[in-house]
Amino acid sequence: MPLESTVTENYRKVRENVRRACERAGRDPAEVTLIAVSKTKPVSMMEELLPEGVVDFGENKPQELKEKYELLPKDLRFHMIGHLQRNKVKYVVGRACMIHSVDSLRLAQAIQEEAQKRGILVPVLAEVNIAGEESKFGLSPEETPDLVQEISRFPNLRVQGLMTIAPFVENPEENRVHFRNLYKLFIDIKERNIDNVSMCILSMGMTNDYEIAIEEGATMVRVGTGIFGERDYNKETSGEDVL
Repeated sequence: MPLESTVTENYRKVRENVRRACERAGRDPAEVTLIAVSKTKPVSMMEELLPEGVVDFGENKPQELKEKYELLPKDLRFHMIGHLQRNKVKYVVGRACMIHSVDSLRLAQAIQEEAQKRGILVPVLAEVNIAGEESKFGLSPEETPDLVQEISRFPNLRVQGLMTIAPFVENPEENRVHFRNLYKLFIDIKERNIDNVSMCILSMGMTNDYEIAIEEGATMVRVGTGIFGERDYNKETSGEDVL
């Protein structure tokens, strides 16, 4: 029997933690998508997870997403979870299955233009800075419903929910209030029944707090360090926390 890799072992532990969190919350584990955040990690490490049936990977940088997309099987789903500049949209549209980090009308417009050129629909999430951190990108909770309404008018975009990056805290319980508040905002927008907006995805929770996020309604959690191990943070851009 070949030895299991550390990455595989870590993934299985996280998967089990997801199952237990769902059990505590009375939820079906099938409701929660575990995104393996592979930013800065080599393709070889990602390939170790393929026999486990992992198809959802998260990337922060458009160029890195493009390069990995070209090298890996086309049935994988790449999620763009990092801050996206308008001039990098061309690398992401057509390769990412979803863009989690739409935080302005100008960015949405750029995605619309690229999607229209390619004749495709692009699922997007509105990124909310739920804790109001100055170092973070994202909309304030107050301005989110209006932006969702405006994005809904773009024919090649499909708003499917909300995303947030909660503060990095020692005690993950401290983030429960933020996840709860995002869930309330998610439900509020959903109840408006805006045309072209499905509000079926809530992307929240990372390595440090994904179990709490699941208990508070997350449908997608983004786990990197918990699966792939620590990163070289010299490669990171400012304003990003541990995924």
